[in-house]
Amino acid sequence: MEVAKKTIDESPSEDIVANARKERAQKRGPLGRFSLFIRQVIAELRKVVTPTRRELFTYTLVVLVFVVIMMALVGGLDWIDAFIVNFVFGDPAAS
Repeated sequence: MEVAKKTIDESPSEDIVANARKERAQKRGPLGRFSLFIRQVIAELRKVVTPTRRELFTYTLVVLVFVVIMMALVGGLDWIDAFIVNFVFGDPAAS
């Protein structure tokens, strides 16, 4: 499986931290806080790495297989519970 070519920056860059500290020191109104939030959202969105087509196919396949396995597990447990209830209480349709 290929790994995405871009690297993920785990720590915030120094300029973002410095700007946040400077802006935190100032008292901001609701509009100023909202604009700061939008700028930070855009800065985080620039760090997003999109998966390759092969990675996306692999991830989708893993999720679908997991869902099928869980459906089989829940369906099997439901069937076993129904069998136990019919055994203990009898089948009302047979009366």
